[in-house]
Amino acid sequence: MDTNYLENNYLTLVGKVTGEKRFSHEIYGERFYVFDLSVLRLSGNADIIPITVSERLLQEDTLQEGKNLLVKGQFRSYNSYENERNKLILTVFAKDITEVEEKLEDEENEMVKKDVVTNEVVLVGYICKKPIYRQTPFGREIADLLLAVNRAYNKSDYIPSIAWGRNARFCQNLEVGTRVKVVGRVQSRTYEKKFDDGTVETRVAYEVSVGSLEIIEENDVPKEENQASSSEAVS
Repeated sequence: MDTNYLENNYLTLVGKVTGEKRFSHEIYGERFYVFDLSVLRLSGNADIIPITVSERLLQEDTLQEGKNLLVKGQFRSYNSYENERNKLILTVFAKDITEVEEKLEDEENEMVKKDVVTNEVVLVGYICKKPIYRQTPFGREIADLLLAVNRAYNKSDYIPSIAWGRNARFCQNLEVGTRVKVVGRVQSRTYEKKFDDGTVETRVAYEVSVGSLEIIEENDVPKEENQASSSEAVS
């Protein structure tokens, strides 16, 4: 298995297939598809996460709508050129998919409440943009981060992340180039994009909601750590 995958970027998701799979692309005769996975939060709301998967991992009924799946893989990014502008696209790249026992919705909620891992991502990367710290009108502290996570073949994934509370205060002082380890969850978020002509378009953003963060020296010895309860980042 890819060592880089084990060390720098790995995640686990448990959720329900929603909608039908869509063809994504083909490389050297291998076809890849995208499907959406609905992953419950503590609040009972759900994140709808796009999953990219090779046809080699699929059986005829693997992506049947409503089926519960355990997905292991990486959170990846790539650039898409649309309307004369580059757009950062985020997706989960599946390395393993396993069907899990069918559960009633109430049982799924209990699984989330008992803190069974249904959505966890671990990233080791570099701060590649100065964190943006702000406070909401209600006084909630937030910091936006952009992590560059190395991948094989000299590639990198650029992962937007958001920190809360004391993690946000900690992140506001991080310098570009700082190496960090982030543990959190993948989340989806809708927002409205306003254009110069006055039109508004509803879009979906994907990011990592930070549960804990630590600075890592190049020799992998932690320099400083700031841990916060992941419940701060769950809404």
